[in-house]
Amino acid sequence: MVNNNEYKITPQLPISSGFGAETTALETVKDINLNGKIAIVTGGHSGIGLETTRALAAAGATVIVAARSPEQAGSALAGIAGIEIEKLDLSDPASIDKFAQLFLTSGRQLDFLFANAGIMAPPLVRDARGYESQFATNHLGHFQLTLRLWTALKQAGNARVVSLSSAGVRFGGVDFEDPNFEKREYDKWKAYGQSKSANALFAVGLDKRGYADGIRAFSVHPGRIDTELARFLSDQERGVGGVFKTTEQGAATSVWCATSQQLEGKGGVYCLDCDIAELVADFKMGDMSQQYHGVLPWAVDPDMAERLWIMSEKMTGVKIEG
Repeated sequence: MVNNNEYKITPQLPISSGFGAETTALETVKDINLNGKIAIVTGGHSGIGLETTRALAAAGATVIVAARSPEQAGSALAGIAGIEIEKLDLSDPASIDKFAQLFLTSGRQLDFLFANAGIMAPPLVRDARGYESQFATNHLGHFQLTLRLWTALKQAGNARVVSLSSAGVRFGGVDFEDPNFEKREYDKWKAYGQSKSANALFAVGLDKRGYADGIRAFSVHPGRIDTELARFLSDQERGVGGVFKTTEQGAATSVWCATSQQLEGKGGVYCLDCDIAELVADFKMGDMSQQYHGVLPWAVDPDMAERLWIMSEKMTGVKIEG
């Protein structure tokens, strides 16, 4: 727990962690003992979520995997010790509340929350509230889940929340005037970029609000990985060539952000390759020919993070409790 309420913004600058793009999740916790720690990983049964779960469990943590299909999760997680599986549909507010209440009723603290699950570039789908599915699932679902679990995170005294963002932020930031594509034509990539920018901005806003309660937040770009996240894409859209990470490497930055002592006293930053990312100032939104390695300004802007937080409270009807 922190000793004062004075919040300081962590610089968006690399800290030379000693790890890199080829580091695996297991390597980041090789010398870390997580016995007695409790983690929740949304979508922790597939892709990089599965490797996140494996690494945390190997280090001794109890991992609660939140999945839309507990049966599917059970098959994927068979043989891994220290795992609990609970049903959670991030596009359904009632499901989120039910999951959170079940955990809170257990009376346990929550040391790590991984906002890992997500969808990418589906056709236009709206939830029961009329919200566009990528923004609703990737951002608003995790926003509501985190706030509902606030007392358990606070109870840990030194909790960390890891929000999965993406280099997809390059497709654009949050459109505060029309987040649900009611006035503009739906573009699956702009919608994806908006949701991933929101995931990063969420960590900025959360870290500022959670600091006094010992809750720090980080956003993560896991790298380019071929997983089920790309199930809506054509072979051409998946792309050929380029450098792909393994799922073990893709999960490394998430696990590092949650467990590394190098990040003690830090938070609210966007990380990649097991380090804090550099801020890229000269990227032009909409020019997809550009190459960059770092984080784009609109994904970590404190003023935009505040706007997003207020909008998210209104859209979900949820505020921090406890």
